[in-house]
Amino acid sequence: MSPLVIAVAVFVAVSAFVGAVAFMFRGDAGSHVESRLDVLTGCSSANLAKEALQKSSLLASPLNGKPEIFERFLERFASLALLFEQADTTLTPSKFLVISAALGAGAAFAFAFAGIHPGLVPFMGIAAGLFPLFWLIMRRRRRLKKFAAQLPDALELVARALRAGHSLAAGFQLVSTEMGGPVGKEFGRVFEEQNLGIPLEEALKGSTKRVPNLDLKFFTTAIILQRQTGGDLAEILDKIGRLIRERFQIWGQVQALTGEGRLSGIVLLALPPVLFVTVYRMNPEYMMVLFTDDMGKQMLIGGVISQIVGALVIRKIVNIKV
Repeated sequence: MSPLVIAVAVFVAVSAFVGAVAFMFRGDAGSHVESRLDVLTGCSSANLAKEALQKSSLLASPLNGKPEIFERFLERFASLALLFEQADTTLTPSKFLVISAALGAGAAFAFAFAGIHPGLVPFMGIAAGLFPLFWLIMRRRRRLKKFAAQLPDALELVARALRAGHSLAAGFQLVSTEMGGPVGKEFGRVFEEQNLGIPLEEALKGSTKRVPNLDLKFFTTAIILQRQTGGDLAEILDKIGRLIRERFQIWGQVQALTGEGRLSGIVLLALPPVLFVTVYRMNPEYMMVLFTDDMGKQMLIGGVISQIVGALVIRKIVNIKV
């Protein structure tokens, strides 16, 4: 088969797959705005609005509730706009899809004309097309990690502002001006949304969607409870900040103790692909038996399954939640 035909087929397949996923799982961005306008204009009754607010309250769901695998997939990948917002990038879904398709097609063309076996070209194209998605996930993970590290300082800053006599909104504004992103940006957004008339509970709930962090949920729940029942919010925030710091200390100790296991897992998982590429460059005919012979195909499938199972087992061993 011609390399040009294979490259075109890979381009069409990657474009169709990415476009179908985006089309099937795109969200209705205007439904929330329309519901708010209905409440403000009186189209919806006060009881319905109150009931909707109670259903959407943070207090109605457990703080440490973990969604199922399918629900996590939908929450993370179904709404590309939310994923972009969590990663704090200026990319749009259309640009993202174009970049993914272009990378997949370009990689397929490059490997096809470089003399790679035609059976490997589609896999190379799909892997290159998924590279922007991996980059987006890594960017999101780095941002959430940085936010978690900045959150204790932000809570202590808000507590000091409350003790100095400032309001809670002024504490949010102080965090947005004194601290950098991402925590400063998120607190500043909550402050601006409150100034524009959005209820504080709804603004805080929006922040927990943009930053899915358990400590932030503790923080927002403490604020909501304090506004409903009263109490010393500054002392509560100090305790939450101290708890976060102690957990970070324990997490660092766990990471140090599991460092050897994580490094061993990386070496064991990277060794088979590296050996495959090395032997293929030295003797391509020797490795092509895995793709042409029936026994070789079975061995290849068994090796891939073993790699996946091994990765899951190692991840389960070294991934200790604190």
